[in-house]
Amino acid sequence: MFRAEIISNQSVQEDIIERLEKEIPSIEYTVIPELHGRGIRTKKLGDTIWPEMNFVLFSYIDDDNAQKIKEVVAAVKKRFPKEGISLFFTKAEDF
Repeated sequence: MFRAEIISNQSVQEDIIERLEKEIPSIEYTVIPELHGRGIRTKKLGDTIWPEMNFVLFSYIDDDNAQKIKEVVAAVKKRFPKEGISLFFTKAEDF
């Protein structure tokens, strides 16, 4: 079992969720819809200085669905190559 974490720009949130639900109909997840943070060059505050807002999606998944999540994220990255989309996995024994 894994914990999958997707952190991305809100502009692709619907695309990611729609594809996840299509590929893994039984997926259960939590979304934190509004994140603030610091990027490589500047803070991402969701204001006029840096309008980008990010979200994070967490899901606990089995090994088979981990590959499907990788494929979903890769497909969204291919469609929107300039958007920041990151995927992280943590093995069950690590949490």
